[in-house]
Amino acid sequence: MTGLVMCLAVLAAASVYGVLHKRRSGRVRVRGRDDGKRLGAADLGELGGELGGRATLVQFSSAFCAPCRATRRVLGEVAAMVPGVTHVEIDAEAHLDLVRELQILRTPTVLVLDADGRVVRRATGQPRKADIIAALGEAV
Repeated sequence: MTGLVMCLAVLAAASVYGVLHKRRSGRVRVRGRDDGKRLGAADLGELGGELGGRATLVQFSSAFCAPCRATRRVLGEVAAMVPGVTHVEIDAEAHLDLVRELQILRTPTVLVLDADGRVVRRATGQPRKADIIAALGEAV
């Protein structure tokens, strides 16, 4: 009987964790740890990109990440829709110093930068197009 109770308790805890994790994944939010963080044209230039005139969408990806492909597509569509917005994708595995500096913990992670390169929003997981467009409203 004790084993059954333990099994049910573990299943309930795992279910609660799964629901909370799914609910938070992909949401665009302001993070306190991003205060004062900037990515300049020099940082992105080394990585094959440059700051957009109005805003920049920086995506940290990895080779084995399936949601990264969908995120790449969404961010590319948004960058094509909104004038002055560019999308830069960074291979997290190849740029570990930057990943550590920005405290990127999982892929995909998207940083929304304003025209000066200041991080204004962060999304961890696959974001929705509407959330990215709303975050750009703050950056522009």
